[in-house]
Amino acid sequence: MFLQPFPRLSLPAASVTSVIKTTHLPAELHHWRSSPLKTAAMLIKDMTFKEGQEFKIRVKPKDDCSSFAINFGHDTENIAMHFNPRFDSNTIIFNSLSGGCWGSEQCEGNFPFMRGEECKFHITFNSSQFYIRLPDGSMLNFPNRLGDVKYKYFDVSGDARIIGVKIK
Repeated sequence: MFLQPFPRLSLPAASVTSVIKTTHLPAELHHWRSSPLKTAAMLIKDMTFKEGQEFKIRVKPKDDCSSFAINFGHDTENIAMHFNPRFDSNTIIFNSLSGGCWGSEQCEGNFPFMRGEECKFHITFNSSQFYIRLPDGSMLNFPNRLGDVKYKYFDVSGDARIIGVKIK
């Protein structure tokens, strides 16, 4: 299944909603202190991302990007991994949301991102950890606080454009 405006996006039996600069994020996602993300760029529901699979995503931060976020979970109230590169502080913030309540943030100083330059991430997980291979090849991990082995919710928001998504 190929969907516009993301011609490289191919996901089986997924419900994809593209919302570019028209819909604001739900209030529960506006937890960022200094610069909240303004719009949802892409939302996928009923996609199956299972333990052991590799999720590849290519994004291009805007030239004036302050931050963007990638979320995996069950729904807007239960996000297993919130991945949030912040250009203003050159940090990556990880967190999780369970039953609408945010956990403790984890801050990473490795920041291999450039405004305006396309980057690729590879994400895998198991019941205890998410593993993220960054654009420079370095690896980060974040606890799978929800502990599940299958997630059906994915969204990207903020000042970045999705180039492609692939699960294998």
